[in-house]
Amino acid sequence: MQIQNSTVKLEPLVSIITPCYNSADFVKLTINSVLAQSYTNWELIVIDDKSTDDTCEIVETYTEKYPNIKLIKLEKNGGVANARNVGLAEAKGKYIAFLDSDDIWLQEKLTKQVTYMEEQSLPMTFCAYNRIDEAGAIISRKIEVPNSVNYRQLLSHNVIIFSTSLTLKSVIADTKFKKVGHEDWIFWLDIFKKPFSGFGINEPLVQYRIRQGSVSSNKLKVIGFTWKIYRESEKLGFFEAAYHFVKYAFATVWKRLK
Repeated sequence: MQIQNSTVKLEPLVSIITPCYNSADFVKLTINSVLAQSYTNWELIVIDDKSTDDTCEIVETYTEKYPNIKLIKLEKNGGVANARNVGLAEAKGKYIAFLDSDDIWLQEKLTKQVTYMEEQSLPMTFCAYNRIDEAGAIISRKIEVPNSVNYRQLLSHNVIIFSTSLTLKSVIADTKFKKVGHEDWIFWLDIFKKPFSGFGINEPLVQYRIRQGSVSSNKLKVIGFTWKIYRESEKLGFFEAAYHFVKYAFATVWKRLK
């Protein structure tokens, strides 16, 4: 769905949660993309997961200048799930947005989503995106998203890239991230069981960075995590798990060909 700019007065606070670990090469670009948003009522909560590079020093140059940017330094490395849970506990906004420390938002990202959600009273939205490489070059066409998605559809294809999402905090409620592979997908599945639908904005408002060595780039790990989620997390029977697994594999291959 294409969302036009609106004259609706945008007031709700958006809490942006950004976990970091050794993100010195990219975090400045990520924060700058938040500062460039046309929507201005936000707080950015950066959770550093005991980085060993200059991540904290870079973020502190922003916290000294912008009171709505907060840095939380964790005393030990606990993984991205723990860092996001810390951010959720600190968030004060009506809406929660997740932004990974190497991804980039386009200027109208929050304005488009908040406007749509406020006008239509929606619980959650996500948007299309482009993939970029480590140098920031676009390496894909627009990755389109459906107009809506529910729990059963999400089982067969995780169409929600974390940095594209915006969700009512009241919908997330006490849902926590689990320290397992594909923790982002499991988080959405847990929320979508409530049940409700998420709604897509088919405009590329995010640049999603693909990094060498990441879990998402390791196909064997992804296959293992996916099967484990079906069987252990979602407790699907063998044949139902196999059905969704085949659909997931097909959707993933098709997306890579775009």
